[in-house]
Amino acid sequence: MSNKKSYAGIIATGAIIGAIAVILVVLGNPKNMGFCIACFLRDIAGATKLHSAGIVQYFRPEIVGLVIGSMAMALIGKEFSPKGGSAPVTRFFLGAFVMIGALVFLGCPLRMVLRLGGGDLNALVGLAGFAAGILVGIFFLNKGFSLKRTYKLPTSEGFTFPGILVLLFLLFLTVPTLFAFSQKGPGSMHAPIIAALIAGLVVGAVCQKSRMCMVAGIRDLVLFKDWKLLLGFVTIIITALIGNLITNNFHLGFSGQPIAHSVHLWNFMGMLIVGLGSVLLGGCPLRQLILTGEGNTDSAVTVLGYIVGAAFAHNFGLAGAAASAESIGGPSISGKIAVMIGLAVMLVIAAMNVAKSKKNA
Repeated sequence: MSNKKSYAGIIATGAIIGAIAVILVVLGNPKNMGFCIACFLRDIAGATKLHSAGIVQYFRPEIVGLVIGSMAMALIGKEFSPKGGSAPVTRFFLGAFVMIGALVFLGCPLRMVLRLGGGDLNALVGLAGFAAGILVGIFFLNKGFSLKRTYKLPTSEGFTFPGILVLLFLLFLTVPTLFAFSQKGPGSMHAPIIAALIAGLVVGAVCQKSRMCMVAGIRDLVLFKDWKLLLGFVTIIITALIGNLITNNFHLGFSGQPIAHSVHLWNFMGMLIVGLGSVLLGGCPLRQLILTGEGNTDSAVTVLGYIVGAAFAHNFGLAGAAASAESIGGPSISGKIAVMIGLAVMLVIAAMNVAKSKKNA
């Protein structure tokens, strides 16, 4: 019976996420980007002036909602458990490279499946890269990869990152002149603040309860033949597909897709390092935010890595460019080099931590 409830819960979570993403697009978020962790953290980095890319600067309330919704559900369920200390510096840099890979592809794993639901076939290439990266990560897990144990921390540590996020959000609401706002581009497209905040709270709460994770769906299928989390993944696509058909936002093909490019090799490679890095970190960007809400400071450090990675990507021209009438888009030479450096760094980290595991065994 509990197993059936667990399957029903993950399917319901996928349906809720897919429906909310479609609604947020109707309310003003960019098409095929109703909910994107990488894009929203990139916009927050811009809003706080960590980068100066004028088209992607807005303090996204959805991120605040995600963390606080997760924290509230964890507190209610007595699952709020501050802990950390598992290779924080390594996690920071892994997070930064995961973000660079996501911005080369132009989306996190969640946006990847939402793009599929909108008919964007470029996301299929990204999905292939994402799965390939997860398989490489599984190889290292089977060899004994580990970033070692976490340690119990004072309760205040678990509240620190969510508290700072809420403080920044309150400043955004009360002293908006402190922040940067896009006047055009994706950063200028957003749902009303209260709707976006509620959406984040709901998604944070249901994801905390169901343990939704884009990476774990594929990982668990390969390692344990467990389809449960993958069903959530599929349900998001189906729900988004139905919603996009209803709202006339479905467009099948490779070209003409919103905020996307068809440089297939780098769609594949960008998502490959997202998949690999997320396996090494123990969860996708969505899951890291949910764990942050549960008091996990290692995940909070990872999220800081995402934010710094986004700032670095835009300050140094590493992010992919969307295709337009004048250009096919895709990453610059610098972006391509950054992806390859990220892949090399991840492989070195994975190999070193396997070696340590064997030595300590």
